[in-house]
Amino acid sequence: MNPELFKDGPAGRFVEISLEGVNHYAFVPNPLPPELAINAKLARLLSEASHALGQLSALGERIPNPKLLISPFIRREAVLSSRIEGTEAELADLYAYEAGQLALPGLRTSAPESDVKEVLNYVHAMEYGLEQLTRLPVSLRLVRELHARLMHGVRGGEVMPGEFRKNQNWIGPRGSKITESRFVPPPVPQLMEGLDLFEKYIHTEQYPPLIHIALLHYQFEALHPFRDGNGRVGRLLISLMLVERKLLPLPILYLSAFFERNQETYYDLLLAVSQRGAWYEWVEFFLQGVAEQSRHAITSTIAFLELREEWKRRLTKARASALLIRLAEELFHSPILTIPRAQKILGLKSYLSAQRNIEKLVKAKILKALNEAKYGRAFFAEDIFRLAQEK
Repeated sequence: MNPELFKDGPAGRFVEISLEGVNHYAFVPNPLPPELAINAKLARLLSEASHALGQLSALGERIPNPKLLISPFIRREAVLSSRIEGTEAELADLYAYEAGQLALPGLRTSAPESDVKEVLNYVHAMEYGLEQLTRLPVSLRLVRELHARLMHGVRGGEVMPGEFRKNQNWIGPRGSKITESRFVPPPVPQLMEGLDLFEKYIHTEQYPPLIHIALLHYQFEALHPFRDGNGRVGRLLISLMLVERKLLPLPILYLSAFFERNQETYYDLLLAVSQRGAWYEWVEFFLQGVAEQSRHAITSTIAFLELREEWKRRLTKARASALLIRLAEELFHSPILTIPRAQKILGLKSYLSAQRNIEKLVKAKILKALNEAKYGRAFFAEDIFRLAQEK
């Protein structure tokens, strides 16, 4: 990290550190909040983002069976947030892995299993966080618990999952030395002090909620409290804080698609806050992302709801049983279906009965066969996968 690129000012200060007998500098962000007068441009962006988010929230209130219908959103976010950190897994890999199929004809990609596990851990961490919000506020305890689930059994999982770092870290290409770093977060004593202030600031109300969350996201990334997984935990927190603040009833807005499309800008603006106190530029970018992704989420949610209604019409016309409609609903959770999985979902003792239900969904053009194997056949709801892929 080049100290000449950073200026003492509104965002933080430098402290000198010694690592392996060599002196370096680390950046300690100032406590939140910064002074941020809401000018005309920021007010306009805030209004646009709040309006789009409000429309999405109203739509979310009307979602039937929300646990199933939000599943594609969570998985898309998991793929994109993990991809920002360098994983190669695609949505098809995740769905196939969850269905117990490491490779499927027509869905096969080149992602290693380790990458898919990282993405699945993100899903589990998000689901855990949403469950915990019913009894635990967003807090350092929840942050640690999210990290533990995110890093369990995957790359970086050996570096203290669920524990704040006890050593100096730095941000740069994987495997780089501190002398090659782009940014060096605060040393441990200042980190722990900063985390305490971060937690205290979470539930203040000095700024409108969306600006508040933008400030918190920067602060978390600047503190970089874990040895690995900081970016993913930081983006998880955005989704959880939107729900906790009742800005959304369900986690149907995810910013990772926006951050991935604008990845270089995303990183540059976070760094610019540290270097020159570019709070306005960062908050404007964040609000732009909220507005864009809210509008996209509205379109996606409507498309999923319309698909659900279309399927119900087809099955009702075919005089389908309640069991068959239930099986079709489960496809929103995972669009890949095997006969044993259908048997488990429906609680059927008969393999043949489960097979017949799947055949009815194929006849209704809800499922299509992915292979023609005599054993281990898999089926796929292509419409759900198509909608879930749109970012």
